[in-house]
Amino acid sequence: MVFSTVITSSSYICLPKATRPITRRSIRCSAASVSSKFDLKTYWTTLIREIDQKLDEAITVQYPQQIYEAMRYSVLAKGAKRAPPVMCVAACELFGGHRLAAYPTACALEMVHAASLIHDDLPCMDDDPSRRGQPSNHTKFGVDMAILAGDALFPLGFRHIVSHTPTNLVPETQLLRVVAEIARAVGSTGMAAGQFLDLEGGPNGVDFVQEKKFGEMGQCSAVCGALLAGASDDEIERLRKYGRAVGILYQVVDDILEAKLETEEKEGENKKGKKSYVSIYGVEKAMEVAEELRAEAKKELDCLEKYGEKVLPLYSFVDYAADRGFSFK
Repeated sequence: MVFSTVITSSSYICLPKATRPITRRSIRCSAASVSSKFDLKTYWTTLIREIDQKLDEAITVQYPQQIYEAMRYSVLAKGAKRAPPVMCVAACELFGGHRLAAYPTACALEMVHAASLIHDDLPCMDDDPSRRGQPSNHTKFGVDMAILAGDALFPLGFRHIVSHTPTNLVPETQLLRVVAEIARAVGSTGMAAGQFLDLEGGPNGVDFVQEKKFGEMGQCSAVCGALLAGASDDEIERLRKYGRAVGILYQVVDDILEAKLETEEKEGENKKGKKSYVSIYGVEKAMEVAEELRAEAKKELDCLEKYGEKVLPLYSFVDYAADRGFSFK
């Protein structure tokens, strides 16, 4: 249920144009190089600092202390790229929303994201002992405390949106739509459904798993930003398609980079047979899928060109997801 890079090196991947169609329709990107005009690294790292500060303020240690320590351990983990909140803020600013209006929802998205990672890493799920080069939450605090920390972060996120969003900037009706959007994304028809099918194993359903486990967080982040700014229904749907494509693209590229670092015997394997385009179809096919996803995301943004330079952060986000052209270190 993640929407973040798991590769911490500054590895650069250049995706070739697809040599054969992946979907039934042909996708053309009319603004492939526009994001080169925007300094995404400065924009992103500035937001990371601001969001980190607000997350630190949002999760203060209270009783029972150990639960809060476990919550803070994952939410404030070093190396977190804050992709969901950054996308939320960028989408909100695209449609003229104030950054202060987006911060509470951005923080909530990171709480939900962290909770999903905590639960994904559990021995009964993906069984990952580490996350971003550090012990996973259950490795550090125990399985029982990790489950409680994840359980506590989900409702805290919703509460944070309701209690901290300036009512003079965002009407309550829009806030209700934001809360409903996040609830839908993490629920039984969203990320939970993707995790369920991922645990089932076997080659079938890779598209569903990728869309639900990774695309849901991406589209939810983009849609929430658009909702906060009062975007039209058509604009919200374009951001939904955009976010879905970027969320999956992030993970596909992560899988490609990870596979290239592994030995030939272990390429594409995961402990519990997790489904990915690399594990099912191999690196070459996964690279074609990634290029298609990049084109899909930019196609949706092409229809928002009336917003001028405000769309550049989202364009740049696509290219970063595909190319990993810079390091955050």
